[in-house]
Amino acid sequence: MSISSITFCTVAVFFITTVSATEQVYKYRRADGTVVFSDLKPRVDNFQTLKFDCYACNSNSLVNWKKIPLYKKYQTIVDNAAQKYNVDSALIKAVIHAESAFNPNAISKVGAQGLMQLMPETANYLGVNNPFDVSENIHGGAHYLKKMLNRFNGDISLATAAYNAGPSTVTKYKGIPPYKETTAYVKRVAILYKRYQML
Repeated sequence: MSISSITFCTVAVFFITTVSATEQVYKYRRADGTVVFSDLKPRVDNFQTLKFDCYACNSNSLVNWKKIPLYKKYQTIVDNAAQKYNVDSALIKAVIHAESAFNPNAISKVGAQGLMQLMPETANYLGVNNPFDVSENIHGGAHYLKKMLNRFNGDISLATAAYNAGPSTVTKYKGIPPYKETTAYVKRVAILYKRYQML
């Protein structure tokens, strides 16, 4: 390993460990093979987002969720998944937006992956072989969302709380868990859901 590589790795590790718990770090590889970590979104297409919280979970976020631009990506795949699992396509898109801001390469600090931030164990349970494949991830996430809706009798607030914090936690508290992250997440998914319904 060259001295420059060692220096770069040291800087990269220092950078990641000093990022606050709600920031995003972008990882990509330059043409010369150098791996770059940055808090600025790269202009290249092939990059990963190393997130330290889900996009809509930061209770201190300054994002205006009633005005933030919406996405029209992956509509056909979302519609197919919505039809297959009988879940409103607007709700699927709201969850994707809340989880990853429509970045198919997103990875969380706990290992959740892809557009709908599936944990490896959940992805395996749902039959998702490649969580970074857009279609597989959306179908897997829609399937899991449907399971949460069924478990909580169609209550969207409880289902999305379960998607974020786990169904057993929602059952334990007999409602939305008293976590700032989950409370913020549920409220913001609801806002996004309403807005995606109007598209």
